Amino acid sequence: MFISDEVPLKVGLGAARAGLENLAAGDGLTSASGDAYGEGVTELIRVGPLGSGPGMSKLVQVRFRNLAERDDYAGLAVRWEATGPGGGLFPALDANITVTPVDERTTVLSLAGSYRPPLGTLGTALDAAILHRVATATIRTFLNHVAAAITHPPASRSAPD
Repeated sequence: MFISDEVPLKVGLGAARAGLENLAAGDGLTSASGDAYGEGVTELIRVGPLGSGPGMSKLVQVRFRNLAERDDYAGLAVRWEATGPGGGLFPALDANITVTPVDERTTVLSLAGSYRPPLGTLGTALDAAILHRVATATIRTFLNHVAAAITHPPASRSAPD
């Protein structure tokens, strides 16, 4: 299943590129992914047929390649995977996270990728009924976390306005 979303950033491409690179170099993307995926899993458990049970998987692994840069673009290839007991019940996501300029003071943070619903035909039916909406909300939450981290890096969060 294809999934995408985008969020405007009120920073230029240089700042967005540096912010994305800093998040990738530290644990910022892993943290934002864990928060977003955890919220998506919580929503899935709340509305899904399986209910909350022991061993439900949370995201514990995010892998990405080094930042690719061009004059008008910067991006990362990312893979999110749920691991541990029950990890196979959740789709893995392969996606590209990019920042592209709109003008000198605005960029767009976007994610475009795909996932394959688990559990074959049953998973495809669940995706149509519920999983795609959860995935869409999870991606939106993730991009909002990343956007906040890029536009308000930790060093400036405590600084007075």
